[in-house]
Amino acid sequence: KGEYVEIRNFLGEKRVRKVDMLEDTVIIRSETVKDQLILEGSNIQAVSRSAALIHQSCLVKKKDIRMFLDGIYVESKGEMNADE
Repeated sequence: KGEYVEIRNFLGEKRVRKVDMLEDTVIIRSETVKDQLILEGSNIQAVSRSAALIHQSCLVKKKDIRMFLDGIYVESKGEMNADE
């Protein structure tokens, strides 16, 4: 579990991108899927804004986005049920 995420070696860059999570948002690395992060928290707005900050930090600029599909994308959204 983490309070920030570090993105390394994005498009071969040496720069380390660090994104702090907002409020009580927690990052969990998925056990089943490689390179998948799960963001959880009690405030849906803070969680979705944290996901947007991660996505914005990895936008591909000055390159053809049809060729460079690298990046961080949102796979699914939803609220957790009480039984989970």
